[in-house]
Amino acid sequence: MGEESSKPNSSYTKDTIISEELSEEAASLVDLLFSRVLLHGHNFPPQYDAKDSFSELTRGCLKVHSIHPGKVSCILSIKPAISNVYRSMHGGAVGAVAERVSIACARTVVGKDKKLFLGELGMSYISAAPSNTEVVVDGSVIRSGRNLTVVAVDFRLKDSEKLVYTSNATFYHMPVASL
Repeated sequence: MGEESSKPNSSYTKDTIISEELSEEAASLVDLLFSRVLLHGHNFPPQYDAKDSFSELTRGCLKVHSIHPGKVSCILSIKPAISNVYRSMHGGAVGAVAERVSIACARTVVGKDKKLFLGELGMSYISAAPSNTEVVVDGSVIRSGRNLTVVAVDFRLKDSEKLVYTSNATFYHMPVASL
């Protein structure tokens, strides 16, 4: 899929790298997660489909760079809409992006037949990402089994590769397998 997507509202750019090992279904789920449509197929309500809202945060600032089984990499633009009074990325925005990237990463290894329940999201704020910079957001599946998936997400400044935030997410698969 090295070319610009012809699908409306696609999160892919002409530079998006999609592993040949990844199924088309998994790639489509990740694209869907980063586009205007929620994972379960409903449009965002109009009151949240406005500039500077949560949906604008995830759609307007985050672009998929590459997708591989168990790995998702994105470029995050730190725009004023997701910045705090100190002109760095707002902590809530860090959490929102970490959640979105973690879900997308988990979906590369967990089929759509299983629902994911976010049981834990841990954040470490190591430094600050200044406004008007770009951050590379890398998500990796640490462990994935029958009942849960654990994902680690690193946020690094694009220019210096300095680590600014980290996140760990634990997802429970629903329904839980019978014992």
